[in-house]
Amino acid sequence: AIGGSLAAMIGTAYICQSMPYQEGLLNTKHLAWLVHTGTIGFVLSPLMFMGGPLLMRAAAITGGVVGGLSMIAACAPSEKFLTWGGPLGLALGGVCMASIGSAFIPATGMLGAGLYSISLYGGLLVFGGLLLYDTQKLVKKAETHSLYHPVKYDPINESIGVYMDIINIFIRIATILAAGGGSRRR
Repeated sequence: AIGGSLAAMIGTAYICQSMPYQEGLLNTKHLAWLVHTGTIGFVLSPLMFMGGPLLMRAAAITGGVVGGLSMIAACAPSEKFLTWGGPLGLALGGVCMASIGSAFIPATGMLGAGLYSISLYGGLLVFGGLLLYDTQKLVKKAETHSLYHPVKYDPINESIGVYMDIINIFIRIATILAAGGGSRRR
């Protein structure tokens, strides 16, 4: 089931990104994007077992984080965060290794708990940085893309990275809240 879900997400993303962008209200590129986001929503649907109030709080916190980071990226000097690509790639690799390690090492031990914390909190930090990077990359490409370039500017392809960053931030915030993170009022 996990492999099928992963294949569906990668397949729909590949199909959506390989289609050429056409001007218009609704075309095949938009439908492929809708299928891709629907697939991700279907894969994330088990999060509903966490409960509505927790997910609403996670969505509100995610909205605040994304809004704040997007404003920082939009107001920052040109290319301020575009130099972060390499270090963020290395950090993402470390978070992926910690996630794979925490799948095999139980979280009851010190090593397993450390790997889980790196995967959760380090992932939140890395995806926050990637949101800054991807937002500024999207703005830079939109500003500098030539109208006479043979390939049209594709806002859908440019926004998929930002969308995936937001999804990953939401998942991590929901996981932190589900584990009792943050202050609870009793």
